[in-house]
Amino acid sequence: MKLPFLLPSLALLLSGCASAPRGGSAYFSNWPAGASPAEVGPRVAENFLARELDYEDGSRPYVIYPEVISWYGSLEVARLTRQAALQEKFVRKFDKFLTPDGAKHISPADHVDYHVFGAVPLEISLLTKDKKYLELGQGFADRQWAKTTPDGMAAEARYWVDDIYMISLVQVQAFRATRDPKYLDHAALTAVLYLNRLQQPNGLFFHAEDTPFFWSRGNGWFAAGIAELLTELPENHPQRARILAGFRKMMATLLTTQGPDGLWRQLVDKPEAWLETSGTGMFAFAMVAGVKHGWLEADTYGPAARKAWLALVAKLDAKANVADVCIGTNTAVNQRVTEPAAQLKYYLDRGRATGDLHGQAPILWTAAALMR
Repeated sequence: MKLPFLLPSLALLLSGCASAPRGGSAYFSNWPAGASPAEVGPRVAENFLARELDYEDGSRPYVIYPEVISWYGSLEVARLTRQAALQEKFVRKFDKFLTPDGAKHISPADHVDYHVFGAVPLEISLLTKDKKYLELGQGFADRQWAKTTPDGMAAEARYWVDDIYMISLVQVQAFRATRDPKYLDHAALTAVLYLNRLQQPNGLFFHAEDTPFFWSRGNGWFAAGIAELLTELPENHPQRARILAGFRKMMATLLTTQGPDGLWRQLVDKPEAWLETSGTGMFAFAMVAGVKHGWLEADTYGPAARKAWLALVAKLDAKANVADVCIGTNTAVNQRVTEPAAQLKYYLDRGRATGDLHGQAPILWTAAALMR
């Protein structure tokens, strides 16, 4: 199957953005050689395309969320650079899950880390208009809300800040594919409940209520998930003002904690913490989206987002693997670490990986945001 996109000239792609300049264009153009999102994005997408999935190499039985969010970002990059052949490869890579053997590797668990799988078939449905992808993806969004708590929240909510992205993405994607506002209501309710329970007076988020540390990627999950939601949430939605205020409060503090080289630290507020790339990528994505949509002031946040993007590009090796990614991280209490000093050490001592998809995916999202 050939997808209906025309390939633009190579010169257009390498100029920096495949679409017309929008808000913040003074900061999101004129990139140094090799740093334009239209160059970097496809490199990182091709890196993901070449990988075996974890279930294929025996690491785990099911597709897991870092693969899903990288797939989503790769599809967006392929679409925005109008690389029909690359886009089609990602669609064909997914089609194994439409077979009985492939379906065995989609987790049946009612869990945020697995329900987010639906974001990819929903994205493919938007690109191809094929209903089989819509039906598959919508099922994940619907099952997420099949069981709810008395306050209307999905029963699988853990009140870890990570959940905001996992829930927001699949629900917002379901809205994009169906235009049914109930999905935005789900994501908006999630955002408000998590804001009320986890956001602190400085605008940042504890990893969880019993783990009071400002872990970079945890805060990044919130920033990125809210950026996805605000992109679609109507101006007159009853929860929009609360969500936007929480987002802006967070962004204001992030401005003060960004390192001079453009990166944020593993614990955002701890100067002794190491510089980490997955949180940085998520913050960059949120700031780019905020500037382009007018939620954030361009002359304040545009330079910070640009600096972050260039810092991330500098961390890529020749094969488009990003360095200094915090490895997968449960809350400290979930790892039976409860004493405050031990919790601090737990986060500071987390391992660093190169090429980990937790860090690859946000580069794809940011490249896409810069090209929109």
